[in-house]
Amino acid sequence: MAISGRRTDKLDDAIASLRVSGITAKAIVADVATESGRAATIEKVLETLGGVDILVNNAGGVRAGRLENTTESEIRAMIEVDLVAPIFLTRALLPSLRESGDSAVVNVASGIALIGMPFYTTYAAVKAGLAHFGEALRRELSGEGIHVLTVYPGATETPMMRSSRAGAEIGFVREPAIAVADAICSGLEENAFEVIRGGEARAQMIALNRNDPAALDRRFAGMKAVLEEAVRDHSAL
Repeated sequence: MAISGRRTDKLDDAIASLRVSGITAKAIVADVATESGRAATIEKVLETLGGVDILVNNAGGVRAGRLENTTESEIRAMIEVDLVAPIFLTRALLPSLRESGDSAVVNVASGIALIGMPFYTTYAAVKAGLAHFGEALRRELSGEGIHVLTVYPGATETPMMRSSRAGAEIGFVREPAIAVADAICSGLEENAFEVIRGGEARAQMIALNRNDPAALDRRFAGMKAVLEEAVRDHSAL
């Protein structure tokens, strides 16, 4: 296993945690939002592992708040890390994945890709783009030994959420990261096309968004001021 990330301390913690479970992993310090970071990641992954059986595109960045208050650099950062990086990494590693004969690409999108959330306009766009990238790629690679799984987590207890004050009182019930990871593993074992977290409440919300989007608009309108205040400082880029 190889793990790529920007922060050495977080990578070291992850490697140590895996070691306790008897798993040997290689840490790669790189920023996959940059061309040089992707190149370094790909080179070291192939050098260390010799090939790739499962690619997990899990790097992510977010900046919430009103669109007109979001800077161009923040918008570009979300596009690069949440959408461009997974596309380029997948493209570069397809030969190795194909050589494996029984491989998978896991794209970690977001529940916001299924339900456009106010004050997350760019994030919703790039995560929806990642979801449709996965759907199209799955069909493109059909019958070629490469499975594509798209994951739609809800609010997850990770460092990415620390600057958000949105809590259970407005529907942001945070799930432990390990629960999402377990669901991804189950999805891979079952050859699922998608994993959607959030339970029955999320399923009902998705159905409402599809069948009566105006009703969901009204629901968001009723909590708009509270939501805006809760997420205006939410940033992890």
